[in-house]
Formats: sequence, structure tokens, C-alpha cells
Amino acid sequence: MQKNGLLGQLIQNLCILPGVGPKTAQRMAFYLLQRNRNGAKILAESLLNAIENIGHCQQCRTFTEHTLCEICADNSRDSSVICIVESPADSWVIDLATVFKGHYFVLHGRLSPLDGIGPDQLGLDLLEQRLASGEIKELILATNSTVEGEATAYFIGEISKKNHVPATRIAHGVPMGGELEFIDSSTLSHAFNGRRQFT
Repeated sequence: MQKNGLLGQLIQNLCILPGVGPKTAQRMAFYLLQRNRNGAKILAESLLNAIENIGHCQQCRTFTEHTLCEICADNSRDSSVICIVESPADSWVIDLATVFKGHYFVLHGRLSPLDGIGPDQLGLDLLEQRLASGEIKELILATNSTVEGEATAYFIGEISKKNHVPATRIAHGVPMGGELEFIDSSTLSHAFNGRRQFT
């Protein structure tokens, strides 16, 4: 089988997608070439168009083809409450699953000195400018519950404290429908530490 020809290159390039190994990439390539060449053209054009025209929102750093994203440009949303997330995908999930009607700030990562990711790479200077403006009344820290996510939340919490902006952390713990005997000890510990008044 040709590994270096166009087909080999296509398979190899499909492997850059998360969760796509050589076998899955091979199935995708053969499907597109055998059954859906028109769909492949549309996909290629859409990817090229997105790469050339999608940048970052000047206010929250999410992906957009405009100066401000739809959320930042929406006057019906509360711009005094900002939810900090690690990725644009996180803000999408929160917006779909909750009734949150504030704004977001997308870090595009989390603090990780070993990987060379510091405050500058996360746009924390822009966040600090917004906090210093006095317009922000609450910061919601919605970084992931990983070591790096917790360190990032702590670091941003310190910035908000310095600017006299109250910061809250989203609760972590037992999922809806979860049974305690199947919950790992770390999650259970978070749930107990984050408990709140009932009724």
C-alpha cells in the first residue's frame, strides 16, 4: 500500500485530529474518496475558510470571525459577571447546559510551567485590565478540576482579590444520578468540602 502518495498523506494528516488513530484515519479517507467526494470538497473549503477568517474576540478571546463574538456583542447579557474557562468548547457547554447569562473569558489553556505556558500565554494581562476597570462584579472560575486547572484558578483568584473583585469557584463533586459507592475518593472529598446549606 502506498504510504507516501496522496492517499498516505491524507491518512497521515487526518491523524492530527484528537482521538483519530491510523485505522480511523484510513476509514475516513476511504469513505470520503469512495462515497462522498463532494462532501470532502465542502469540508476542505469550510476548513480553509475557517482557518483564514476565524480569529479571537478582542474582549473574551474565544473564536470568532468578528471583532467581538456574539456573546460579547449581546447587550442583553450581564457584562459585569465573567466566567473563566480553559477553552472555547467549555463556554459552549456551559451556555448550552446552564442559565448563565454573563460573559466569558477564554484562557486557551491552563498554567503549566513545564510546557512553557505562563500568565502571558493565557491572556491574563487582558483579564487584569478588565478587572481593574471596576466594571466586573463577579468572577466565576470554571477551570477543570486538574492540578493545573486548580493552580490556574488559584492564580486568577489572587488577581481578582488584588482588584477587589469577588471570585467564586464552580462546584465539583458527585454527578447527577451517581451512586456514592462508585465515586472515587478525590471526587467525594471535593463534594464534601463544597457542600452548601440545604433548604
